[in-house]
Amino acid sequence: MSNKELARHLRLLSALMELHEENPFKIKSVQNAAFQIDRSQVALHELDEAGILAMPGVGKSIATKLIQLLAGNTDPELDALLQKTPVGVVEMLGIKGIGPKKVAQLWKELEIESPGELLYACNENRLVELKGFGVKTQELIKSALEFRFSNSGKMLFADADYQASLFEDHLRTYFPKARIERTGALRREENVVDRLSFLAASLPHEWKQTLAESGFSINTESMPIVVNSTEGPVYYLYECAEENWGVEQIKHTGPDEFVETLMASSNVSSGTTSEEAVFASLNQPFVIPALRNWPFEKALELSAKPLAQLSDIRGILHNHSTWSDGADTLKTMADACKAMGMAYFGICDHSKSAFYAGGLSAERVLAQHKEIDELNKAYPVDEFRIFKGIESDILNDGSLDYRTEILEQFDFIVASVHSVLRMDEQRATSRLIKAIENPHTTILGHPSGRLLLSRAAYPLDYPKIIDACAANKVAIELNANPYRLDIDWQWIPLCMEKGVMISVNPDAHRKEGLADIAFGMKAARKGGLRPDFLLNGLEIKDFTKYLQLKK
Repeated sequence: MSNKELARHLRLLSALMELHEENPFKIKSVQNAAFQIDRSQVALHELDEAGILAMPGVGKSIATKLIQLLAGNTDPELDALLQKTPVGVVEMLGIKGIGPKKVAQLWKELEIESPGELLYACNENRLVELKGFGVKTQELIKSALEFRFSNSGKMLFADADYQASLFEDHLRTYFPKARIERTGALRREENVVDRLSFLAASLPHEWKQTLAESGFSINTESMPIVVNSTEGPVYYLYECAEENWGVEQIKHTGPDEFVETLMASSNVSSGTTSEEAVFASLNQPFVIPALRNWPFEKALELSAKPLAQLSDIRGILHNHSTWSDGADTLKTMADACKAMGMAYFGICDHSKSAFYAGGLSAERVLAQHKEIDELNKAYPVDEFRIFKGIESDILNDGSLDYRTEILEQFDFIVASVHSVLRMDEQRATSRLIKAIENPHTTILGHPSGRLLLSRAAYPLDYPKIIDACAANKVAIELNANPYRLDIDWQWIPLCMEKGVMISVNPDAHRKEGLADIAFGMKAARKGGLRPDFLLNGLEIKDFTKYLQLKK
């Protein structure tokens, strides 16, 4: 088990203990252990018993539990709590806006035992009768539930990409001569994917039997053919003849509006084995699948110029370390960035207001800068450099964290909202614009505050935000974390039109997170981002000059 999985296990244990009103001191110790393990840069599975006991926040009883889990055993304590808790009540623990104590109230006082029953109770105005709830809390719970149900059955692109790769590997192992490609929203690289669809040609006659014998169940009565894995998602498989591949792949890739416009001018005959041949036969330039969500003419316009690529990235900005809530040291993160072939690394640990994430006090900022100066001495000049950044909280009034004399110490500043997220459009827009107008702001971080499939974005007047960035020479982040992908790709053309640079940042909290930049680049290309608007595509000398000019 990874540290993340161990921490998740302990958080569920502490929530169930609180739900069943067990010893509060024991609950606190489990919560603290989960926190420490989650942020630790040491992988517990690499430690012996003495090493686990030496972990901060890990006492003897929790260490014993961890050792058992790492050995592949179950946790009797968690099993016992789950045994006496309805499955639906456990699901309710994951609903934003209500902790274990409130879930216990709903369960024991209103006999609500599932998220569906809870939504019904909200619609019936029943929660207002409970102590500590009220109309406002009921509405927040209702909104969270509606958002959750509307996104059921969907996956983040990163998860869909991983699961699709597993299935593709399986198919190609068994059917090496078959032609197999992704299709639908998966192939269009949507932020969120509702199904894993594939198109296949030249499959052997016995392919269904082969898959069935390898552990899959297959429904051949439907079209597409539904393939269920024993543990994992459902896959949807379309078959076609090799000679019809081009037309069939275009149709299945979609979306319908794009396909209808493309095919409207004439009927395409069979015998087109590639999509490129179909576009050529219709006298149209080829449009990559990622751009096909745009209206047809806009897709052609965006296709007419080269798109930014992952290989264009020269530096990785907005990263965290153990100075705040990261899992790896500053040196480990910078070295991992350099090992990826990058020329610069931007550290952006949390600012002081993010106390929950170990935000840096002014004194710790200066101490970190001293470490950066020492680390930079070891790197070849003009080949690699760590830039001094901070992810400064945009406070409720739109100002940035820290006094001016501290803000001036940074090479660049990513300004982000992390608190008081419930805002109307006017309030959110004015708050962000004030931060953009601060002369120390370099990049506007994850503008909408959304977490895909988990938290809706707060409303913004994007044209006003983009105009403000243009006027103040502030770049906008496309946060590459698969949960964010924020700013949304649909606003990238307007950013380019207004001359606003895009910084594709992984917001990495551990060295492995640096690789998330690939997902950000997929989203950027979907928006038609060109290389000359990619901020961290600048060479190290040009990026240094950019920051100096901004200052």
